[in-house]
Amino acid sequence: MPRVIPVEASQAASPLQPVEDQFLTLYVMAVFLVLAIAFWFLPGARTIIAPFKLYVIGWHELCHMLTAVLTGGKVVSVTIEPMHGGCTRVDGGKPKIILSSGYLGSTLLGGLYVFAAWHTLAAKITSVVTAVGLLTPLIVVRDKLTMLLILLWTGLLVGFWFIDHASPLRWYSMYVGINHVFFAVWDFTDDRLFKKTNDSDCTQFALLFPKTKPYRMSTYFLALVSLPDPLAYLDWALGWVFFEVWIFVAFILCGLIAFKRTPEQMQAEAAAFLPT
Repeated sequence: MPRVIPVEASQAASPLQPVEDQFLTLYVMAVFLVLAIAFWFLPGARTIIAPFKLYVIGWHELCHMLTAVLTGGKVVSVTIEPMHGGCTRVDGGKPKIILSSGYLGSTLLGGLYVFAAWHTLAAKITSVVTAVGLLTPLIVVRDKLTMLLILLWTGLLVGFWFIDHASPLRWYSMYVGINHVFFAVWDFTDDRLFKKTNDSDCTQFALLFPKTKPYRMSTYFLALVSLPDPLAYLDWALGWVFFEVWIFVAFILCGLIAFKRTPEQMQAEAAAFLPT
């Protein structure tokens, strides 16, 4: 009697048709998207993920700093706080480029993380970047609980290297990526719902472009939720969120096409980089 063999990458009817393991990746991605929203906003959970928030906010502010320097500006001060967001004050440079770089940098890095979540080898590489991002705040953080959480999350990351040949690193990469790619969502809602100290970039865009008229999408949205007249910062928020969704979907499709592997194939390829 012939054996029933699972669908291989070469047998997929279409490049966009998921193979067996890729269905699991899509399911986990949907679950993690919900978890990311819950952990970012729920009291208590917000504290638990403080290390990730420091990493995500820190990268966002680093993008502002780099473009400020590259466009001839000078960084005056930087604030990174997990519950109150970040703030980079600059002198000179090109404000439009500096302000745009934050969301762009966060979204693109998050997309790369999501792409890496489709393959164990790629997730191994991004885990090294994640470890640096998580541990760097220890240079300045003095809160004992935050320091402990940083060490715990980093320890979990290291432990994943030794479970099932490091395949759980894919899910770690996915969670980190979702937090990066949807930074505009966290930034805007923290600003408007939790009244964080530092304004969101959406608010800063509205201030930088005061003559920009609200678009129809904010009119419809505000009518649905019974809010006041259209506000420019809401238009900026919706625009950036749409951009982030497109990037998120684009990197999902790239991973779906590029990494059609069985678990055994991924394991063999991942063994080429620090096998465990």
